[in-house]
Amino acid sequence: MSGETWSLTGAPLPCTGPAPIRRGFASKGPKAMKKGIHPNYHFVEVRLNDGSTYKTRTTWGDSGQQLTLDIDPTTHPAWTGGQQQLMDRGGRLTRFNKKFAGFVSKS
Repeated sequence: MSGETWSLTGAPLPCTGPAPIRRGFASKGPKAMKKGIHPNYHFVEVRLNDGSTYKTRTTWGDSGQQLTLDIDPTTHPAWTGGQQQLMDRGGRLTRFNKKFAGFVSKS
């Protein structure tokens, strides 16, 4: 089959020359990663505030070490949908509400 190109009808087409060269790719195959420059990627155990744990891979610490989170998705308001309080600093919120009171109608 070398030297031939096949069409959609199944008939061989004449080869017009060598395969095109793909620029930017090494012709010798994939290169190995350099030794000694990459961090150690290993498993650690992560402990949340509620006591639950899970394993994940990281470059932090040493293999088998335990990472305890101070802030985690089970307790932090950013993840739990904590109530936000709008504070009126210097009457700015009051002025804004007065200025745009009738802007949006509640239907």
